[in-house]
Amino acid sequence: MANTIPRLGVNIDHVATLRQARGENYPSLVDAAHTCLNNGADQITIHLREDRRHIQDIDIPAIQLVTKKFGKPLNLEMGCNQEIIDIATTTAPDWICIVPENREEKTTEGGLNILDQQIFNRVSETCELLRGKLPKIKISLFLEAKSDILKLATKIAPNAIEIHTGDYARTFLGGDGHEKYIDEFEVARTFLLENKIACHAGHGLTQESVVPLLKHKLFEEYNIGHWVICQAVFRGLGPTVKNLKKIFEKASVKV
Repeated sequence: MANTIPRLGVNIDHVATLRQARGENYPSLVDAAHTCLNNGADQITIHLREDRRHIQDIDIPAIQLVTKKFGKPLNLEMGCNQEIIDIATTTAPDWICIVPENREEKTTEGGLNILDQQIFNRVSETCELLRGKLPKIKISLFLEAKSDILKLATKIAPNAIEIHTGDYARTFLGGDGHEKYIDEFEVARTFLLENKIACHAGHGLTQESVVPLLKHKLFEEYNIGHWVICQAVFRGLGPTVKNLKKIFEKASVKV
């Protein structure tokens, strides 16, 4: 194993949320991606939802041109909807993260419940379809850090698991009790590395709540979005990403 700096993925969905609120052609997702990468982001993440509440189909190739210009990955989050699968196979992002998606949720509410046989089968079928059309694709699954779930996920053979950090992040902001999640994440990381699966993290993280995770060297990639866009209202998108990246540069993780 070698030490490396953890990767910072910036999710720019909520730049699109602002745009869709008025139906205008601004703010620009292309400009947002360019600004993030120009200020140190290692990856751009977007979620194409079935209801198209923020990211639109046309955004994917436009953002992809920016990530290719910088030589950085585009990570597409998506559910197991056939229409979305078809778009993914046409645009061929670098990474695809399979996530659960409920119509009425404000945001993704937790990891994939692959303990449900129907969901497990659908996720497996989706991964097979994607690999059949995109032989070079890297796939991650958005899951809870539970041993039974992670063990079952190895049967799908993903390149990575992105651990759902939403509960941890909320508890951290509440000021007490987040240590139990650190312990849970450490167990998950050990298991995944033993099975040669990369260990990523995302959901609800802020500049403050990511620090303990970095300190414990838990994950090799973090995807942070909502906090970045909210903080950009006060500090600007570029400075927000740049400051966050400086924190990452002081950390390390073994891969």
